[in-house]
Formats: sequence, C-alpha cells, structure tokens
Amino acid sequence: MNPIHKLVATTMIGSALIAAPLLSHAAPTETTRSGATTVTLAPQFLGALQSLAVTPAAIAPGKLVSSAKGVRAWFVVTTGAVDLATAGGTLKAEISHEGGLSLTAGGTRVELTSFAIEIESGGSLLTGLAVVNDSLVGRIPLFDLDLSGAGLGLNGNILKVDDVAVTLNEAAANALNGIFGVSAFQKGFPIGTADVRALLDRRN
Repeated sequence: MNPIHKLVATTMIGSALIAAPLLSHAAPTETTRSGATTVTLAPQFLGALQSLAVTPAAIAPGKLVSSAKGVRAWFVVTTGAVDLATAGGTLKAEISHEGGLSLTAGGTRVELTSFAIEIESGGSLLTGLAVVNDSLVGRIPLFDLDLSGAGLGLNGNILKVDDVAVTLNEAAANALNGIFGVSAFQKGFPIGTADVRALLDRRN
C-alpha cells in the first residue's frame, strides 16, 4: 500500500478546533466569510525542496510571490467558525481555504489543497486534501502550528493572528518521504511563519 494511503487509513482527523489566548471580552462564535492566510516560507524548506529537485507551485486561487523579503504563499479564507468567548479567554476556530500547493519531482506530482486551520487545547494543526498523480488520497494532517509566540487580536470585524510558527507534521513527513523516495522530511522541519486575516460576520 502507498505510504500516504497507509497514513490516511490509520489517521483519524476529526473536526478539531484551534485554541490560543485572545481578548477575554470578545464576542461569542462568529462565522468567517473572507480573508487570507499568508505563509512566509522558511529558507530551510525552500533549500530542501531545491536540493531534492522538488518544484513547488501555487494552485489557484493560491499564489506564490517572491520578493526581497522572501517567498510567500497566499491562500484565500472562505468558510469557518470562530469562538471568541470560550472559558479562560481562549480562541477556538476552524478556518477553511481555497487554493493550495503542488510539489513536483520527475513524474511525481503531489497536490495539497483545501487547507483547514484547526486549533484546540490539545494542539494546533493544518490539514489538507492530498492528490498524488491525479489519485485522490484524502484529507491528511500536514503542518503543526505553534501559537505560543503569536499575536492575536480583533481590528473591527477582522480577526488577526500573526507570527504562527509552521512546522511539518510527523505523518506528513513520513508520507512525503515515501512518495518521493527520500528521507529528508522530518517532524518539526520548519515550513515558515503564517499570518491570518479573517473577516467575521459579527452578530449584534
């Protein structure tokens, strides 16, 4: 069985939600209707892809933008739910996206789309739909999210989450190693730093 199919067969991904400190006086659960998540890709990640001859590309409406500040991946926020008034002044949310990334080496192409940021007290995670050479694998865990140093707040109806450390999930590392026949991908490998802007439908 393909390593990534083994992963899906043995991994149960539920509707996990994200938890991180926020303003204790914030309003209750709201839905998201637009916005964007940007990830400034880590030089270590870009260097590893280059050394393995793996070419990354954006899947529309996602974008990859290069500048003097580095390479940024940009994804559109669509639906989601944000609970701003949980016990202890924490944030719970699930934020879905359009677009994605492809990773291509030789005749192997991996497409990762429909990203969902999921955070709860037990840990923060980004999952995505995986397609390998046009064969749908399913939704798998991709990246672990560390919000311990993140900046969180509200600017009017916009939820802002800054400086989220993004690292490779162990299950995703194992799957990518199996797909590309390498051993370079490891749990905790730095992927980049994420910033989220999500427009909320505020309730009166």
